[in-house]
This record gives sequence, structure tokens and C-alpha cells, in this order.
Amino acid sequence: MSTYKVTNPATGEVESEFPDATDAEVSSILERADAAYHAWREVPAAERSKVLSAVADLYESRAEALCRIVTREMGKTTAEAQGELEITVAIFRYYADNADALLRDQPIASRTDGSAWIRRAPIGALLGIMPWNFPYYQVARFAAPNLLLGNTIVLKHAPQCPESALAQEQIFSDAGLPADAYVNVFASNDQVATMIADPRIAGVSVTGSERAGGAVAAVAGRHLKKVVLELGGSDPFIVLDTDDVPGVAAAAVAARMENAGQSCNAGKRMIVTSEFYDDFTAEFTKAMAAQRTGDPFAPGTTFGPLSSEAAAAHLMEQIQDAVDKGATVLTGGRRIEGPGAFVEPTVLTGVTPQMRAFHEELFGPAAVVYKVADADEAVALANSSAFGLGGAVFSRDEDRALEVGNRLDVGMVWINRPEGGGPELPFGGTKRSGIGRELGPLGVDEFVNKKLIHTST
Repeated sequence: MSTYKVTNPATGEVESEFPDATDAEVSSILERADAAYHAWREVPAAERSKVLSAVADLYESRAEALCRIVTREMGKTTAEAQGELEITVAIFRYYADNADALLRDQPIASRTDGSAWIRRAPIGALLGIMPWNFPYYQVARFAAPNLLLGNTIVLKHAPQCPESALAQEQIFSDAGLPADAYVNVFASNDQVATMIADPRIAGVSVTGSERAGGAVAAVAGRHLKKVVLELGGSDPFIVLDTDDVPGVAAAAVAARMENAGQSCNAGKRMIVTSEFYDDFTAEFTKAMAAQRTGDPFAPGTTFGPLSSEAAAAHLMEQIQDAVDKGATVLTGGRRIEGPGAFVEPTVLTGVTPQMRAFHEELFGPAAVVYKVADADEAVALANSSAFGLGGAVFSRDEDRALEVGNRLDVGMVWINRPEGGGPELPFGGTKRSGIGRELGPLGVDEFVNKKLIHTST
């Protein structure tokens, strides 16, 4: 039975299947990617940037077809799929347009005679293990900076995203990337472990669960391979004070419900000071209840199904655990009858450390609202999570919000706006949210040989 198949989460129907890679095919891919690296690294950076520009153009020109693929694969609404394609195009253009600035030598003032500088050089063929929630955006974050550097890519996508995986491999080929500089592989977990151990793979990047990140890091560590891990998040959305409770509540809903709540850096824990808690909770609950799900291709649908039946069942287990232990459901909390992996938008209060929802990431249309006395309690609650991806802080006093943001144990802080992003802004977290950074100037500084060069004159 094929592992790689499209099971439409809105209907539960299997729409296409693809054969898994054989061990011989995996071995061939590694050989070809390594050979391509030794050629691609010699291509001038200006020429590599032209290929990235062509990649961006093809994503843009094929956007309609690409959008339909991911809606069928993981249930993203048409509007959300279009938004994902826009940021994907922007990432490739950012790295293409800024190649000179990102790759230029970095002079070092030296006490020895002569001159010294750091030169950024590629390291080899890289393995990327990508998730289903943003099938194009996640690939761009990994592939764009590393292809610009001169590394080559072996891409293992999520098993439910085979069509988007193949469509992207075709884009790189059609854009003029040399053969085997970007290769898709429908590999098993055992084959992934074999690839990581193989000396022809120089590093591995994973976006996914804690479990997946830990498993990959364990194998990579045994073989002294560099890893970048972008894992889960349970980001705090802190409201210290505001003159616009409805506006802040609307921002919180937008943050929580993006991609049907299946975004690692979405605000998931709403932490509100007591003075504003009642008004915020009422507005937030009303706005969450107003969200409408259904056919992700329909214009009136505000959020689609969860990515799979397993994802919906997992979220319901977390919600039920909270309810069984005394949490209150202000809205939602149920599966939606009929075919498909649909869950009602859900708001929980009264969540305590005895509940899974307190500690685990809620990856779906569900949020927890907490009441705190002051900024100190807000920081303590925010930092009590094992995750440390990002967070947002709202206050009429920007200095106060910044002071709180500085105390958060996270990799990204957003002041008076929901968490967002852009190709120029580094992305990543701390604690169990992962290791390393993607995007922006830091995105080229992970899988790179920062080579010291020193001359005597």
C-alpha cells in the first residue's frame, strides 16, 4: 500500500496515490544530488540568483493550479492557498534580489599582519523534511537560501502532499536549475535515517513535530550532521491593556484561525489582565463562534477542515481531556457531523496544569483564554510552556509592551499586532520549539561554511 497519497480531508476520499521510493532509488538520488552539488557550487552566485528569480516567476504563473492541489491535499481554503503562494514567491525573490548583500565577504579586524575575512561557502547536499501545513512556503524557506549558497536539495515532503511535492520539483527543473540539484523523494522513515547517516548528506532541516525533530536530531547527532529544527509552538497572545477590545479580539481570532488553526507560530494561549479579561473573552468568543467552515473551495468558507481524520481526532482528545478535568467550553468543542475532518471553533477557559491543553500544542481551531493579575503573572504563565517559538504583546504603552516582550522566552516577539512574517524576517524559536533560524539574512547562515581567509599582505 502506498504511503504517499492525497486523501481529501473535506471528503475523506483518496484521490491519488504514488509509489514509495525503493532503496535503490534512494541510493541513486543521493549519488545524483552529491554529483550535482559539485557542479552547482561552481556556478556564480549571480547565475544562481537568476534561477531563483525564474522559480519565483513559475510559482506565480502556476498559482491557480498549485492552490487547487493543496486545498485537496490538506484542506486549505482558496484564499489561504493564494496567500501561501504569495509569500512563497516573495521568499524566492528576496534571496534572488539580495544575493550580493547576503553572500558578500565579511571583513574582520585582525591584530595580525595582513587582512582577514569570512567567506560563505556551501557544504553539500542537504535533506529537507517538510510538513503538510504549508506545503509551498516551508519548502521555500529551506530551499531558497540554500540553493543560493550553492547547496543542493533532497526533499522529503509529508506523505499527504505528493502532488505539491512533484509540482515543485517540476518548477525547479523548468526554471533552469541543473538536473538533480533539487530532487524529490517519497521516502520512508527508515530510508530517511539511512539518508541522514550517509556521508553524501551534509545536513538536515526538519519542520514538524517534537517527536519528528527529536528522532532526526538523534540520528544526525550520531553522525555529526548539522540540523535545523522548526518544531511546535504554543505562542502567548498577551493583552496588558487596550483602548480597542473588539479590535484586539479580532486580531486574536485572525491569529488563531489561520490555516484552520494549524500554524506553529499562531497565538494559541490568550493571556489577558483581569481588567480587560471579561470584555476580551466575550468579544473573542463571539468572533470565534462566527467563523464558518465547509467546502474549502467555497468563497464563504473562513476555515477549512483539519488536515486529516487523525488530526481532528487528536484535537478532540485534547479538548475532551480538558472538559473532563473541569475546563469550560465557551463555544464549540464538538466535531461537525458529516464527512470530512471538521471541528467547531472552540474557546476554553479554566485550563489548569493538570490538563493536556495546558502543556500541549493545540493544532486546530481551538484556543485557551487565561486571566492574569498583571504583567508579571502574564510573563510567568507565558514562559511556563515548554515551547518558545513566538509571542505577541498588546498595550497602549509601547515601552511597557516591549519590556514584557523582552522577558518572554521566545524566538520572535510582535508588539501590538498578531504574529506575522516576511521573507526578510528571521523565523525560529527556542526551548522545544527548535534549533536554528530560517528566512532573512540568518537563513543563509545555517548550512554554510563560514570560511576564514587570511592574507599576509
